Amino acid sequence: MSTTSHKKPTGQVAGAPEPLGPHALASETLAEEEGAAFRTVPHNIEAEQALLGAILQNNEAQDRVAGFLAPEHFFEPLHGRIYEVASKLIEKGKQATPITLKTFFENEEPVGELTVPQYLGRLAANATTIINARDYGKTIHDLAVRRNLIRLGEDMVNAAYDAPVDFPPEEQIEAAEQRLYQLAELGKYGQGFETFGQALTEAIEMAGNAYERDGGLSGLATGLRDLDAKLGGLQPSDLVILAGRPSMGKTALATNIAFNVARAYRTEPGPDGGERVVDGAVVGFFSLEMSSEQLATRILSEQAAVPSEKIRRGMIREEEFRRLREAALALEQLPLFIDQTGGISVAQLAARARRLKRQHGLGLIVIDYLQLLTGSRARATDGRVQEITEITTGLKALAKELQVPILALSQLSRQVEQRDDKRPQLADLRESGSIEQDADVVMFIFREEYYLERAEPRPGTPEHEEWQAKIGAVHQEAEVIIAKQRHGPTGTVKLHFDGAITRFSDLARDDRLPERFD
Repeated sequence: MSTTSHKKPTGQVAGAPEPLGPHALASETLAEEEGAAFRTVPHNIEAEQALLGAILQNNEAQDRVAGFLAPEHFFEPLHGRIYEVASKLIEKGKQATPITLKTFFENEEPVGELTVPQYLGRLAANATTIINARDYGKTIHDLAVRRNLIRLGEDMVNAAYDAPVDFPPEEQIEAAEQRLYQLAELGKYGQGFETFGQALTEAIEMAGNAYERDGGLSGLATGLRDLDAKLGGLQPSDLVILAGRPSMGKTALATNIAFNVARAYRTEPGPDGGERVVDGAVVGFFSLEMSSEQLATRILSEQAAVPSEKIRRGMIREEEFRRLREAALALEQLPLFIDQTGGISVAQLAARARRLKRQHGLGLIVIDYLQLLTGSRARATDGRVQEITEITTGLKALAKELQVPILALSQLSRQVEQRDDKRPQLADLRESGSIEQDADVVMFIFREEYYLERAEPRPGTPEHEEWQAKIGAVHQEAEVIIAKQRHGPTGTVKLHFDGAITRFSDLARDDRLPERFD
């Protein structure tokens, strides 16, 4: 039997079955017929035979490859079926030998001059060791991935030549990226189980990093001291939901956090020669509602302490323009990347996040906002609730995959407005309980001042005096209500909010005021 020029894996089993005749296996015959005009796809029949022989000789060999090798990874279809039947027998606690497999292959087409049961016996008879079983499995797996890459490339070429009207180039690129990622994920062998000792070591390293970091945080610092104290920072692999009614300041708070994390970004040489992140992170901001220019204006307004309304209208003084210019120069190199594409799917978002992670080392994802994402077409037909469930599940999986926190903003239902106490509750999360279920942290932003401003009584009345006292007590004050946290306490954090420049900051308290000298 002919094979490609790939060498046999090191440690080939002695006495492995001799390559069969030119008419033995259909796939090999086809490869030979096309060999004159085309290159044969990567494969290694001898490695497949050696692995199957080792499994039939000693079923423990299957344990060494079961975690990453599947029947479809075999080039020869018959070998894939032999592997599948043997694996199913072993999983059921039975022995997989040429004898026990015989009944499943009695009606198969002969392999050259051998029946398939005889071929099974030949495979087992020529196998002498299982030491190299994992190496054979990796060889088979890697060649299968290469064949899939070839198939994917051919599909890309065909789609580019004959694309239908409703499949524009942008969608072709997204589809190819998605397939490439799926192929990359299938190509990972996986770590499998780790001992509790290994998990403990990782936990101690996390605690050590938190001890050495300013503020003693294990996660990314939001730049808001009281919020960090409650959360311990934004934790890797967490899905954090920040929800609120319109005009509460969701986007402003998310923008403030993104800026604070990006501004704190600092690296140092690591032990492996690469760069190790010491503080802060590279931030990817998916602004589905607001343009990148509007987002940049907000951050510029906050840092220069110039109201964004004045910036947009050009009503700024010379001194304010100087502050804007200085702030712009300071912000120019900020590791904050903005994607302003509206209405993207969660799959497209994931593909772009992975690309940013590869290129720049992504450390935090911010999404403004959740309800503007779309799911797959199949889920969209099932209803919005099912679509939101797919989106939140996908975001949680992405956070775990990239090992970064995802801060996703969310709208609240109108039922908040019907209550006397308009502080949000978990039941107010809009469209799906999956948001609460999949999230590691759920926070609500609430500003009582917003509602009081719209309920001003007639001036000069006793009610107006009472109203003035109430609004004075909550002036420029916001509450972040932590309603759910898997690994920490719930509660309320009060922040200072300057609406003119959309800036959240720590609320001044007596213990933070400078010492007074009378």
